[in-house]
Amino acid sequence: MQEQVTKPALLVAPRDAARMLAVSPRKLWAMTFDETPGLPHVRCGRLVRYSPDDLRRWIDARREGGDDELQ
Repeated sequence: MQEQVTKPALLVAPRDAARMLAVSPRKLWAMTFDETPGLPHVRCGRLVRYSPDDLRRWIDARREGGDDELQ
């Protein structure tokens, strides 16, 4: 038998994105559509999806405090 390797999802649903950011789905929606610039997202018809990589970059761009030279 071959072992299946699971790859991380390219896009995640709003509920999963909210969980990743430790916010409520309602707050995620506000962060996406009420703030400028909003949280990066992808529309697939009526669906809204989020890239985990975009979420990480969004977090890194807003990081404050600490020593930048530790990275």
